[in-house]
Amino acid sequence: MSITAVRKAELIKSYAQADTDTGSPEVQVAILSERISNLTEHFKGHAKDHHSRRGLLKMVGQRRRLLDYLKAKDSKRYDTLIERLGLRR
Repeated sequence: MSITAVRKAELIKSYAQADTDTGSPEVQVAILSERISNLTEHFKGHAKDHHSRRGLLKMVGQRRRLLDYLKAKDSKRYDTLIERLGLRR
């Protein structure tokens, strides 16, 4: 269900704003999106896993708050991020 250290490093490298950047909203949203997609796949086979579903809902809320923050700070970065992640239709 969780992401591997290698995959997390790839996401950080791909979405980082600078070389030492690990905590920007873009990186955090990308990691959360990866974890959310992994949990979504998990629920296809384990529909009654309500404890993990609560964690999924918490992650979705955290991602929503980070996206709201980014939109308020810099809407251009927000638009670029949601386009790269494919979050909006």
